[in-house]
Amino acid sequence: MPMTLLSVNLNAVAQLRNRRDLPWPSVTGIARVVLDAGASGITIHPRPDERHIRRTDVFELSTLLRSDYPNAEFNIEGYPSEDFLALIDQVDPEQVTLVPDDPAQATSDHGWDFHGQADFLASVIERLNKPGRRISLFCDPDAGSAGVAAAKATGADRIELFTGPYGACFDDPARAERELAALAETTEAALAIGLGVNAGHDLTLENLPAFQAKVPGVAEVSIGHGITADALLMGFSEAVRRYRDVLGDLN
Repeated sequence: MPMTLLSVNLNAVAQLRNRRDLPWPSVTGIARVVLDAGASGITIHPRPDERHIRRTDVFELSTLLRSDYPNAEFNIEGYPSEDFLALIDQVDPEQVTLVPDDPAQATSDHGWDFHGQADFLASVIERLNKPGRRISLFCDPDAGSAGVAAAKATGADRIELFTGPYGACFDDPARAERELAALAETTEAALAIGLGVNAGHDLTLENLPAFQAKVPGVAEVSIGHGITADALLMGFSEAVRRYRDVLGDLN
């Protein structure tokens, strides 16, 4: 099975911390734990209301990765508002994942309209593009060949498959098979035209093996809610080990 890298999303850790006016759990402390356990990178999605990741977290994580984990990748997700773009200019992460979220959304729940928003996305990507940085676009699972061709035309390096609909099929195996088929078709179409593929949203230890088997070629998965829930039972180090095992990312 081809290796897929694991980027751990720390939004849920930050949201737990924010329930109290206290510095724990430490977002940077958990970042250390998951990176020491072998995660390839850290993902965050700072939102304007700072309901989980705070602006200060962004800079503290950037400092941590640059000083202590220079080989780890920093992936920052967000809607490309002027504030977000200015933050990217300041922090300079290795990967930027653009999502079409309204600021009031609880979480990401759909991909970009690559045809209708082509000019907007192309202008944003032109602004963000620089050597050593990858740009990924959040993508609906059924985008197909026409959708991924339009995504590539914007100048993006990768798409990130929105796996939420698949994750919601935990009690419906037949629907899960249909969702996997759509994800596989979109992935195959993207890879065929040289567009890399990431994935994320509601992936768990239970549904990730089938995803890996049916959707080959995914370079990286970003997992936050599921791995945080598992870490409550087994600790983050063990959770990272188990996810890496499923992903074929253990040496």
